[in-house]
Amino acid sequence: MGYNYTDEMKTRLKRIEGQVRGVLRLMEEGSPCKDVVSQLSAVRNASDKAIAQIVAENLQQCILEEQQTGGDTGKLVKQAVELLVKSR
Repeated sequence: MGYNYTDEMKTRLKRIEGQVRGVLRLMEEGSPCKDVVSQLSAVRNASDKAIAQIVAENLQQCILEEQQTGGDTGKLVKQAVELLVKSR
């Protein structure tokens, strides 16, 4: 099975990469801790959204494939939920 990583997902990660560089720049400039933490919080939120998008889109594909072979789709959903919970 091939996993689906769309251009939108990759663009989202590139934005996160830019945010992380911005946090490092703030640190190098000696910016106040509240500014650094605020930007790190934005990185975390963006990462959470990327994780949710990746899990959701790939879960949909996995369920379709599992249905075609008569497999247990409930197990796939449970695994997806566990992935999301572990990511927090």
